[in-house]
Amino acid sequence: MKFNVCITLLIFTLFSCSKDNEFRIPDVYVDYRVTLQEFQIKNVNRVLIVNNHGVSGLIIYHRPDNVYVAYDLCSSVNPEKKCAVELGGPSLTVTDPCSGAKFSLYDGTPVKAPATRPLKQYQVTVSNSVISVIN
Repeated sequence: MKFNVCITLLIFTLFSCSKDNEFRIPDVYVDYRVTLQEFQIKNVNRVLIVNNHGVSGLIIYHRPDNVYVAYDLCSSVNPEKKCAVELGGPSLTVTDPCSGAKFSLYDGTPVKAPATRPLKQYQVTVSNSVISVIN
């Protein structure tokens, strides 16, 4: 009986181990709201940086196709360091100052190594002149 229990536990342990040991950006509660008017006043080149929300802050981007997208500022390269990406001038990318990786603001995808994963994206809704960023 003990042998069967040990074998069962061993099999369960082996199959429950993930082959992907890479650390991921943690899930944290996000519920941020800003009016369209506030966004228009505070944004720089259609981008608004919001500190003290998400893991390392939020970045809200108003795309040319009139869609708002939001990402966590925490880079997906070594996210355990919580290195916040920074705007790279007027380009449509953000840069991880710790690794040099770059990400597209349009959809959060990596555009320069060593990044292989996109930025963590949050759900954005616009209703009654309010932009809501939630997860």
